Amino acid sequence: MKITINPSRSQWNALCTRPQLGLDFLEGAVRNVLNRVKKSGDEALRELTLQFDQVKLNSIAATTEEIERAQKELPEELRHAINTAASNIRKFHEAQRREIVQVETMPGVTCWRKGVAIDKVGIYIPGGSAPLFSTVLMLAIPAQLAGCREIILCTPPDKSGSVNAAILYAASLAGVTRIFKAGGAQAIAAMAYGTETIPSVYKIFGPGNQYVTKAKQLVTEEGIAIDMPAGPSEVLVFADETASPAFVAADLLSQAEHGEDSQVMLVLKSAAMAQQIQSELEKQLAVLPRKAIAKKALTHSNTVVFENEQEAIAFINHYAPEHLIINTANPDEIAEQITNAGSVFLGNYSPEAIGDYASGTNHTLPTNGYARAYAGVSLESFIKYITYQKLTKEGLQKLGPVVEVMARAEQLEGHKNAITIRLQSLNS
Repeated sequence: MKITINPSRSQWNALCTRPQLGLDFLEGAVRNVLNRVKKSGDEALRELTLQFDQVKLNSIAATTEEIERAQKELPEELRHAINTAASNIRKFHEAQRREIVQVETMPGVTCWRKGVAIDKVGIYIPGGSAPLFSTVLMLAIPAQLAGCREIILCTPPDKSGSVNAAILYAASLAGVTRIFKAGGAQAIAAMAYGTETIPSVYKIFGPGNQYVTKAKQLVTEEGIAIDMPAGPSEVLVFADETASPAFVAADLLSQAEHGEDSQVMLVLKSAAMAQQIQSELEKQLAVLPRKAIAKKALTHSNTVVFENEQEAIAFINHYAPEHLIINTANPDEIAEQITNAGSVFLGNYSPEAIGDYASGTNHTLPTNGYARAYAGVSLESFIKYITYQKLTKEGLQKLGPVVEVMARAEQLEGHKNAITIRLQSLNS
């Protein structure tokens, strides 16, 4: 990893640049996929699955038999682990429910908000070399808790045309039974437009590579909501001399192995730590099964040293990491100064991998600097809030004249008349 010491603020944008494909090529390729699925539905899905996944599908939908078989085939140890993670995720998201609070803004005028589940939601689960069954729990459990009427899950099939057994088990555990074998941008298109087999939804959730992220962004132009632009994974580790170099290296590699376009950032308070961590990186990388992927990700990752702690914190907020690990002597104090991050992990014994799987927090988080304006997925991501107001006669008599004045000033006589006609009726 390249080391930069005390960079000036004019250098920060360059240091914070994420790896990405050429945007012109990316958008054109994704638009082509979207258009094919929109026009040809299931036929396009089958063709694209054969083209990109080298799988000829007999059935796009996972069958009941496949789901039941997965539950039986899954090792007991893994089943227990998934159950434990699901329990923690359920507890954390259940606690996010809001009570309806009615507010009397003035005598006779009552206003309130009510959360209503989004009727139809789609969940995208990355597959390929790393089928992310943990993401099923992160998305399907809050969708179920919110009360979404229809939950659709799309995930790419393996080389045999099957869905990973752990994905099927996690989906079943979360109450999701409508599971489809579709990956990449074509899966996003199917959920956005609908096909003969896959129904369209109102909002699409789930992380993915740059093709998936771009597809999600493009379908928003046609009125489909998305959770956020959640693309290639990233982590920033802020460490001082109290951190274990082995722990820091392990945390960096845990994100680097996600994909070649992942990025890891190391921020240190002293350059003396850099070599120790580098040695640990080399040692751990050598025995990592996905070392080729992790090594590629490390080529566009950075180590940045700030001798001034406040500058380091300002840089972290500028980078706005998806995952932030604060491995210092004063993690809680520093955390209070963080304004831009998806999820924060405090101290030597809070690895980012814990949040990826089982602490209870959600791992679907904003990447690529979007943490400046977006939050990660929560229970509320599956809920829309409707506002209500109810006025008594007294309320209208008190507030109506105010609205008459404002409507007249905006030259909207129809608005004014909707008030005036009622006031005249009350005064007659």
